[in-house]
Amino acid sequence: MMADTWHLFNKYMIITLRMPMWSLFTLIQPMIWLIIFGQLFGRFVQSEHYMDFMVPGILIMTVLFGSSWSGVSLLREISAGTVDKMLVSPVSRVAIVLSRVLHSAVQVIAQAIVILVVAWAMGSSINFNPIYLVLGMLVVFLLGVGFAALSNGFAITLQREEPLVMIGNMMTLPLMFFSSALVPEQFMPDWIQYVSVLNPITYAVEAVRAVISSAPDLGLFIKGFVVMLVFAGATLAWAVTAFNALRD
Repeated sequence: MMADTWHLFNKYMIITLRMPMWSLFTLIQPMIWLIIFGQLFGRFVQSEHYMDFMVPGILIMTVLFGSSWSGVSLLREISAGTVDKMLVSPVSRVAIVLSRVLHSAVQVIAQAIVILVVAWAMGSSINFNPIYLVLGMLVVFLLGVGFAALSNGFAITLQREEPLVMIGNMMTLPLMFFSSALVPEQFMPDWIQYVSVLNPITYAVEAVRAVISSAPDLGLFIKGFVVMLVFAGATLAWAVTAFNALRD
């Protein structure tokens, strides 16, 4: 299984490297939020440090936009018959899903690093200590795995692109606004605070914020990391189960 996963992962990475513009396009919206809304909202909250607060939220937004569409390419491979050809070969079924999910997660890590560099160039105080940076990227990786697995699971279950795109749209912005990604928790209405407790984005943002843009808080990081580990494991297991049932 590991060899199959590595082989397919390399295939998807080569395809991505041959079309770097697609990866750059997915950075446009997070960049707009970082450059325009970062300064605009900073004036509303009247804080000189709002950019430092917002950068982890923009990182998580990049993960959402980058990984929530992973299932679209799987649907196209199913429609083109590529998946059917793999199913009659000795390739592990788990590897077919795992390689796609890992490819999406690695891609969003590269995008997150670009966002960090741009935010630093704009004057944001980012903790570039290698240890804390790696810890932050671990959370980004797990969240990327979780949402890429969700997208692939929905693609396998729905078998149509239109409802998958609709679910992708419903997942991204509402999850961002029902979390502490863009505004501090104390600014939220009570009912949104209750909803945010159930939102994995809240834990991902707080874990990243705890290690890259403030005095390190390992207790808060560990709490978010454990939630991300459970989230990524559960969604990946669901996606693999759905794929195994695809042609049974």
